[in-house]
Amino acid sequence: MAKLRRKAMEFIEHPSSGGILLLACVVLSLVLANSPLKAAFAHLLEASPVGNALGEGFTLTAFINDALMAIFFLMAGLEIKREMVEGELSEVKKAVLPVMSAIGGMAVPALIYFAINHNADTSAGWGIPMATDIAFAVAILNALRKFVPAGAKVFLTALAIVDDLGAIIVIALFYTQGLEVNYLLYALGFFALALMFNYLELKNVWFYLVPGIFMWYFIHHSGIHATVAGVLTAFTIPVRTKSGYSPLCELEHRLSLPVNFLILPLFALANTNITYEPGMLSGLLTPMGLGIILGLIFGKPLGIFLMSFAAVKAKLSKLPEGINWVHIAGAGTLAGIGFTMSIFISLLSFSQPELQSSAKFAILTASVIAAVVGFVGLMGYSKRVG
Repeated sequence: MAKLRRKAMEFIEHPSSGGILLLACVVLSLVLANSPLKAAFAHLLEASPVGNALGEGFTLTAFINDALMAIFFLMAGLEIKREMVEGELSEVKKAVLPVMSAIGGMAVPALIYFAINHNADTSAGWGIPMATDIAFAVAILNALRKFVPAGAKVFLTALAIVDDLGAIIVIALFYTQGLEVNYLLYALGFFALALMFNYLELKNVWFYLVPGIFMWYFIHHSGIHATVAGVLTAFTIPVRTKSGYSPLCELEHRLSLPVNFLILPLFALANTNITYEPGMLSGLLTPMGLGIILGLIFGKPLGIFLMSFAAVKAKLSKLPEGINWVHIAGAGTLAGIGFTMSIFISLLSFSQPELQSSAKFAILTASVIAAVVGFVGLMGYSKRVG
């Protein structure tokens, strides 16, 4: 038993373990969706764990996507704030490169998708190829850590954090339906309360989480996607008090395990259950499929590389120590792994299940290609120059 516990702890502490578990859940979900258990699995996902307390149709899938993913966004928000206050995004010279790269990595894929789909019924999906899955992308760089300079991981992590912030803003501004102002005002009231607790430097994180729960409830009913409450809550939590204690870092550490080993795997299980249908492969050549695939595989690295190049040539920033343009191109390719955020935005973009399934299939296809090309490219370059 002790040996088993030790092995479990070694797996949990390994930097790539979250990505490995996420991949395993993707495979399991695909297997279940294409097996005799698919009807039972679909019935489970459509069950309502809280009855009608949060509105009719609040299924297990909705609970995972709206409630549990708010905790994921809370952790993402904590990471964004920490990096902005004390990390790679705290100094203008250091922040320019990942910020400009992330902007390019969001804008070019969105433009590619829109150019292909602007006259189609699927034009609302322009936000899908903008996103980067930080868990998978960084997991692959961790697997390459002996071959790739540490600066490449720092660059990709900072870029993905800015990318997450961009995706959150896009969700809040463009994927909102039927805004209910009263509920939004109630949510802003609790946000102001949490900000006041921050001003008073209250250390206990529950002073921020409790208003955050109320924020989530009111934002859920306001028309804005409820996960935005997680980010707003994160921004109210103090990075550091005068005594040196960091409520933010403490909460981020406590959330790491449940987010990476429970919430994201559950999200993968619930949202990659794609039943393969004849015509799905040809669906990759539809405007939507091409927009997603070309956006993630070509748009992401192109936008990241061009904006990085512009920032360096304009002397606004410089490349991190030890990395060159090949590493930037490789990191940009890995940023084409959309997965979590891309699937999340696809669910907001389309209400028709068939379009959601087609979008997920295109996202998975593009993400696998980006992962393989990025991994092989960086590995091959390292061996050639090493």
